[in-house]
Amino acid sequence: MSLSIARPVLAGLSAALLTGAVLPPAAAHAALREAPACATPLAPVRPVDATPWPQQRYDPTRLTPLTTGAGVTVAVVDSGVDRVHPQLAGRVRAGTDLLDPGGDGGRDCAGHGTGVASIIAATPRSGIAFHGLAPGARILPVRVSEQQVVQGRESGRTVSADEFARAIRWAVDHDADVVNLSVVLYADDPQVRSAVRYALDRDVVLVAAAGNLHDSGNPRPFPAAYDGVLGVGAIGVDGARATFSQIGAYVDLVAPGSDVLVAAPRQGHQRVEGTSYAVPFVAATAALLRSYRPELTAAQVVQRIVATADPAPGAGQGGGYGAGVLNPYRAVTETGGGATAPRSVAALADDRADPVLLARQERRATAQDRALAVGAVIGTVAVAVVLLALVLPRGARRRWRPADPA
Repeated sequence: MSLSIARPVLAGLSAALLTGAVLPPAAAHAALREAPACATPLAPVRPVDATPWPQQRYDPTRLTPLTTGAGVTVAVVDSGVDRVHPQLAGRVRAGTDLLDPGGDGGRDCAGHGTGVASIIAATPRSGIAFHGLAPGARILPVRVSEQQVVQGRESGRTVSADEFARAIRWAVDHDADVVNLSVVLYADDPQVRSAVRYALDRDVVLVAAAGNLHDSGNPRPFPAAYDGVLGVGAIGVDGARATFSQIGAYVDLVAPGSDVLVAAPRQGHQRVEGTSYAVPFVAATAALLRSYRPELTAAQVVQRIVATADPAPGAGQGGGYGAGVLNPYRAVTETGGGATAPRSVAALADDRADPVLLARQERRATAQDRALAVGAVIGTVAVAVVLLALVLPRGARRRWRPADPA
């Protein structure tokens, strides 16, 4: 089945919704005329203190001595980001609202953007195990949608494709280093394509959802299908591709996207699924890399993330896994970014060599090499100074003069 939808749709699902349904164009057009207010207030949820499975797999605290993403800005082009949540307070910059002009992106009627942002940059809190993979990064919210699931159906306002393209350009022009696009268009729009090129030409990493319409024929998702954009599919706790996650050449790698714990607007946490929530794990990894290795270009960051993915069943063979499963530790700590011995796709971080220790050893070796090089230069200069001190006085006594150029 082929769809042609020229409006961005959020690529997240509720735990009870696995259809990946999108808002029909006619309904979306009518929704654009609705009053700028949250049609359905989000129900309050409680904090969750248990450690979510993606965090068991990636354990962000093991990367903290190396990098937290500090100094890097990740734009979240989504439903807005609620900066009031205790784990996002102080991490969210003033952004923009293209759905309701005049806003700064801090209102989230769907909870989608807040959840995405929390996977990236939620800060640790006492009594709460969950926190983001790059808690030192800053979030730049760009509000383009308020879609949410109401009585089992996805509905809500969203911007046009042209406005979505403008959102990408706005993020780039406001110093985003990484742009998280947990949204999907099922039509190749020239304005969006141009905005993607605009971002890539300015050395920005773009990460996008592969979409949730596997059962509807895997229609080609954009921006994920554009060259230079990292397309991300979803896996579950067993390491297998989530049933809704689309299959195609646009899937560059996969990350956790089923039964994922995220922050909810205002306070508390909720469990969600969809390729939407796989994207921020990859965007956070890009932020970690851009902070730890600032000399790398966006293209090099993308290459390292793909090259260091863990093997997965059918990886590289059209099985919906792309190059494999995201591995932030290898992306940050491996110097070559090449292949290593295969690991089980469901292996947890505790089964792997300590990346902190490996990185420290590498940095110490580099420091020793630099010290030797500096010592050699200093020694050479010292010898030269001594020789000059001996030779120049003698030359003066013998009345040496420069040769006459004539």
